[in-house]
Amino acid sequence: MKRDNLVFEIIQKEADRQKYGIELIASENFVSEQVLQAMGSVMTNKYAEGYPGKRYYGGCQNVDETEQLAIDRLKQLFGAEWVNVQPHSGAQANMAVFLTLLKPGDVFMGLDLSHGGHLSHGSPVNSSGILYKPIAYKVGEETGTVDYDKMEETALVEKPKLILAGASAYSRDWDYKRMREIADKIGAWLMADIAHPAGLIATGLLNDPLKYCHVVTSTTHKTLRGPRGGIIMMGKDFDNPFGKTTPKGAVRSMSSLFDSAVFPGIQGGPLEHVIAAKAVAFGEALSEEYKNYMIRVKNNAAVLANSFVDLGYHVISGGTDNHLMLIDLRTKFPEITGRKVEDTLVKADITVNKNMVPFDSRSPFQTSGLRIGTPAITTRGMKEEHMPLIAGLIDQLISDIENEELNLKVKKQVNEMMGEFPIFDW
Repeated sequence: MKRDNLVFEIIQKEADRQKYGIELIASENFVSEQVLQAMGSVMTNKYAEGYPGKRYYGGCQNVDETEQLAIDRLKQLFGAEWVNVQPHSGAQANMAVFLTLLKPGDVFMGLDLSHGGHLSHGSPVNSSGILYKPIAYKVGEETGTVDYDKMEETALVEKPKLILAGASAYSRDWDYKRMREIADKIGAWLMADIAHPAGLIATGLLNDPLKYCHVVTSTTHKTLRGPRGGIIMMGKDFDNPFGKTTPKGAVRSMSSLFDSAVFPGIQGGPLEHVIAAKAVAFGEALSEEYKNYMIRVKNNAAVLANSFVDLGYHVISGGTDNHLMLIDLRTKFPEITGRKVEDTLVKADITVNKNMVPFDSRSPFQTSGLRIGTPAITTRGMKEEHMPLIAGLIDQLISDIENEELNLKVKKQVNEMMGEFPIFDW
């Protein structure tokens, strides 16, 4: 068969972009060579509707083994009692939980999208906002951190059926214990979406939601450094917590309900090549090397956030507990938008994403902020001493944002610097 050079030339351009640039998007990372190999394996040829040992197709004995391995490793990684590794994405994991616990029109509560929440936590253009009725809790304007007292006040009035802990642009740890107390007062489910800090939680560097939440979802990329995909988990105490029953009166465990919500509820056949890659990544995450990596990610983020503060930027909440930070440009450059900064930095091979900040005065298409994270640069071997240099390069470009000559100069500097931190040869 003739090689499709058009496609593979584009892939090579993307490989070069990743190799020679500074990757600071908080939700991105570089997977290992063996994760890539598993994703590109013959497992992609197998259709396997159902679950290990209970498939609707023959010939599933091998994919059963890799999926069961992924399940067993994920349980060990988080100390979970039950997991589902089939969701194609974090958003679909969330969709399956909503399908299980909510009915159309039910009220649920999540972090305001403009304060760091996620599309799948109640955006009016997402199924979570179309099918259900989202209400929001927010961060304090002065602190930049979740206001749990106001969360409780709102919950007592609105009585949501589900409360969701989690965000896509929030740099502080979560008080799951306090949120469980609020949920218990109104008889609500408590769910955590740990897509961003999952690796930090798995290695004990942040609070553990499985102790307090009825159900926990996550992606498998970002800090977990695996393939793009989703997972659902429950801790040891929350299977069938309220004695749910089927219409026939037979008790069904929550795990069975969540399994049914994933398949056949929202998905057909699982991506068994991706699940094999998940198994590889979970195995990597169980290593001591990975824990040390997570410590470096956290330390790098703290130093990078402080470097921006030292340069006169406002970092929301004053710093970070995890792998990311949210920078409000308005205090130093009130006239410059996040979109303009993102476009400028990309030309210098520095990749960030524009992001709304709490109480933003601009639209989501322009924004007043940037979201920056350290997982990818830490994977490449960058350390704390490199963080002030990165912040300084970004500050140079923003300070003279129309200077094309400076942009080219910084790009050359970036390419040379990243040559000292190679990724394996793709």
